[in-house]
Amino acid sequence: MPEISRRTFGGLIGGGTVTAVAGSAGAAEAAERPFKARPAPSGARPNLLVILGDDLGWADLSSYGAPHIRTPNLDRLARQGVRFTDAYSGSATCSPTRFSLYTGRYPGRTAGGLAEPIADRAQGLDPHHPTLASLVKKAGYATALIGKWHCGWLPDYSPTRSGWDEFFGNFGGVLEYFSKLGQLGDYDLYEGDAEYKDLRYYTTVLTERAVEYVGRKHATPWLLNLNFTTPHWPWLAEGDEETGAEIAARIRAAKSQAEVSVALNHFDGGSVAKYTEMVESLDAAVGEVLDALRRSGQEENTVVVFASDNGGERWSYLWPLSGEKFVLQEGGIRVPTIVRWPARIDGRQVSHEPVFTPDWTATLLELAGARPDPAYPLDGTSLAGYLLRGERLPERDLFWRVRANRALRRGGWKYYQDDAGDDHLYDLAADLREQADLAPDRPELLAELKTSWERIAATLLPYPS
Repeated sequence: MPEISRRTFGGLIGGGTVTAVAGSAGAAEAAERPFKARPAPSGARPNLLVILGDDLGWADLSSYGAPHIRTPNLDRLARQGVRFTDAYSGSATCSPTRFSLYTGRYPGRTAGGLAEPIADRAQGLDPHHPTLASLVKKAGYATALIGKWHCGWLPDYSPTRSGWDEFFGNFGGVLEYFSKLGQLGDYDLYEGDAEYKDLRYYTTVLTERAVEYVGRKHATPWLLNLNFTTPHWPWLAEGDEETGAEIAARIRAAKSQAEVSVALNHFDGGSVAKYTEMVESLDAAVGEVLDALRRSGQEENTVVVFASDNGGERWSYLWPLSGEKFVLQEGGIRVPTIVRWPARIDGRQVSHEPVFTPDWTATLLELAGARPDPAYPLDGTSLAGYLLRGERLPERDLFWRVRANRALRRGGWKYYQDDAGDDHLYDLAADLREQADLAPDRPELLAELKTSWERIAATLLPYPS
């Protein structure tokens, strides 16, 4: 059986960057350890637990190099499974990435995915479009989404209209953690399609719901999308009710949606210390959910995928990456990603294969025995053969498009066009920080990657003018 990611691993070590900043000691020792598949119980399909952090930067976990943030639960999850160093989000902002996770397709395949991010009631995920939830539901799974939806508002859009049996969470992209006032200025915590009143710290509320769900006696395998808003702004942690009340008062006094956004952005608040507190609370929340999963007896045959919806923001620890949320430099799209499945995947493994959000949709569908809808072909590649049988992934391009930028990765090479329209070429194996522009030295390769980007872009919906 081929060793895990040997080709890519060698190239990255040659660059001398990744292991210095993104590897825990245990992970580094196991960097070339091969995948070893173990037979699952006969006929047993796994439960699927997909956990998203919100605006969590690539190096914000201690297992990814953060020197000041302690994330023991997520580090333990990484030791028990596979930690991906070259994993990417489907886009550089919240809702487009969620479109790519739910549909397994580029965000630009659907009208709602063109918003960066969704900001009004007219936009959303078409309820007729097949989703990860609707497809595994057809295959016999129970489905639930707890936390941030951000793919449209009522009355036209909701998780329960797109394949999830249950929904508990917020419809919008951001909310004040205590009052639950959201980006449209109104209350935004719902159970199904009905408002649910709970003014406690939102991460705590979501954690309790997730603990209850995974601890149930389930008659069928299940999919749970657990979407935390932590550590997205406003910069509030447990115990910050007074600051939250001040933000809520600004929201109530706002005379426009723009003023609501300014209040929620909390530009006059936050700090590295506060952000650290929020990330560590996210880690504790994930730990509680994983403990509940273990107590339920379902841990062995549950696939857990942890990732972020996009790159980090102003307080994130992103070294050595350039850029942050909203742009297609590495800091805006490279995200921490961990996969664990005790029944089939050995722990203490590190993968340097380039993967992105739509790949996880394709992977989870295959593991669940669900079939994609042929009328809506996936843009992601299933990683099941790679994870379970050590098969090599095919050569392919990872593609991103946002209004301001374009990017494409092929192997270790990355084509990037900045917001001024200038083209750049980077060798990520040697230059993770994207500072040595090789476009003048490799014009043929630049032209080849640019042509590939344009070929894919031509199949997507145009941005509205």
